[in-house]
Amino acid sequence: MKLYFNPQSRAVIAKWMLDEAGAEYELVLIDFEKKENKAPDFLKINPAGKLPALVDGPARLFENAAICLYVADKYPQAKLAPKLDAPERGRYLSLVVYSTSQLEPSMADHMTKTPTLPARGWTSYPETLDAMERELGDGPYLFGDWFTAADVMIGSMFCYQRMFGGKTDRPKLDAYVDRLLARPKGMKLR
Repeated sequence: MKLYFNPQSRAVIAKWMLDEAGAEYELVLIDFEKKENKAPDFLKINPAGKLPALVDGPARLFENAAICLYVADKYPQAKLAPKLDAPERGRYLSLVVYSTSQLEPSMADHMTKTPTLPARGWTSYPETLDAMERELGDGPYLFGDWFTAADVMIGSMFCYQRMFGGKTDRPKLDAYVDRLLARPKGMKLR
């Protein structure tokens, strides 16, 4: 398995997931200044020319959510995802997708002080924080004591916010980020 990677990219999320899964993989460093991500061979892996990208034999994946879902299912022994027929599976899939469809764009709006327009399709930042507090409940993770790929995806958004000097100003969510950053294999901020 090869993870196409640059430490100054979102590929750190895919790396976090691979590390949590205990996967053996090779890091293939991509130099942005040399535009290696726009080279024809790389565009065969990710047509958008972005990171992350993962190659596992004939499988080619891009986008962190896809990579996290793939890795969680490929390494069931790591217990990072509910089984396909488990009742928690629907909520798990929804949270992974929510991270990129709602949380990330609303957080970007918040951090850049851009008004969230309903026509853009995502909710406001305060509404996403409300939803995340409800989903976190009383557990240390989104599924109580069980850390999953949903925590990698949701948590990474909050970790990035922290990296750029921001906090949610919600004690429950900020404590969640602290727990994620303290994980031995967790996402490392520069």
